[in-house]
Amino acid sequence: MTDNTREIILDVLLEISHNGVLSHVAIHGALEKVQYFSKRDRAFITKVCEGTIERMIEIDYIIDCFSSVPTRKMKPVIQEILRSAVYQIRFMGGIPDSAAVNEAVKLTQKRGFYNLKGFVNGVLRSISRHLDEIPYPDRDKEPLRYLSIRYSMPQWLVEEWTKEFGPIVTELMLKSYLKERPTTVRFKTHGVARQEILNSLKEQGVTYARAPYLPYAYYLSDYNYLPALTAFQKGWIFPQDVSSMLVSEAAAPKEGDYIIDMCAAPGGKTLHLADKMGDFGMVDARDVSEEKVDLIRQNIKRADLINVKASVMDALVHDSESEQKADIVIADLPCSGLGVIGRKADIKYRVTPDSIESLVELQREILRNAVSYVKPGGILLYSTCTVGHSENQDNVKWIKEHFPFDMESLDPYLPQELHRLTTDQGYLQLVPGVHEADGFFLARLKRGEV
Repeated sequence: MTDNTREIILDVLLEISHNGVLSHVAIHGALEKVQYFSKRDRAFITKVCEGTIERMIEIDYIIDCFSSVPTRKMKPVIQEILRSAVYQIRFMGGIPDSAAVNEAVKLTQKRGFYNLKGFVNGVLRSISRHLDEIPYPDRDKEPLRYLSIRYSMPQWLVEEWTKEFGPIVTELMLKSYLKERPTTVRFKTHGVARQEILNSLKEQGVTYARAPYLPYAYYLSDYNYLPALTAFQKGWIFPQDVSSMLVSEAAAPKEGDYIIDMCAAPGGKTLHLADKMGDFGMVDARDVSEEKVDLIRQNIKRADLINVKASVMDALVHDSESEQKADIVIADLPCSGLGVIGRKADIKYRVTPDSIESLVELQREILRNAVSYVKPGGILLYSTCTVGHSENQDNVKWIKEHFPFDMESLDPYLPQELHRLTTDQGYLQLVPGVHEADGFFLARLKRGEV
């Protein structure tokens, strides 16, 4: 590793845990500044940062077993130095314990905490010597606490999911969130042959494999920087999870449809819908800020699509000109994001029961506008990247109770292996560990003809 690799890791962790910066934003920003680093060093930075955040509850538990000062009372710099070192000791077999300890002590001194380097050294060496003797909670006596610590998930979430999904499915979810995930991309299908895309990836040494459920979904690995790939630059591939791709499948646009995508940034679903319609129809992509809309426009340009327009429009503000104009309205709304914890681990530390309650109120304010834009006989496709009734099934029930919409079966639009009792009823909750996708909810509702 280069001399300042662990310093970069420390700064990223401080940004995430103490300055409120989103993990993927902080890591991406750090890597942008060190593009000259080797692939190995960049991968090390990413792995330690993501892994430390992902496993933080268990890491803090381990530290507290050996430290005279509880982790929560430590100075932020010492806290993050210890956390990242314990992650290396506990979860990275390729890193010698001595290297993780020595580098942590050096970094402690370098950051001006000379008087605490003995403390850091002592705690880490004790952990290294007694790693196999850590007294985890008893699974039978304290099942929720055991699952919380072993899978680094806040205990209130473990309790909520156990009530809703049962203990077996909950543990499958928790295990899934900790698995490494390859990059999932959607191949463009209009205007380029799949083999041409595959050849381009192969020429640049990228390893690819089919992802589940959809023929144009692929996993990519063995690349350094996605935007450097020719297929990306030409707009042939787009990073997008399969769960998100299923929204466009469930919407089932026809040539010539007018579609409103209400919260569209960065544009994955927008571009997918436009691709499915070829050069016909129009996707009206909207989002709340110029910055977000600029992301959509960049992707439209890269994809070379002519049937998309992007504009700044707050989904909370009613647009009278759009009333009953759209064949399809995509309402992929702001949510708690609990379904994508496996990709953005810091979500689980930010969400609270109160924040979910506030989000439901926000979602319903947007849905009041969304339903008004659907023409008679048109489709509302409601989706979130979360799990849990309050943001999903309860919102669908609320729509049906207050507006002239009925559920429509998803079975004609989704692959056979996803057909469940609920898909026949018009909705699907994807659950990590049960399905090979992120946690995601989608529902198809049709407006009455009159």
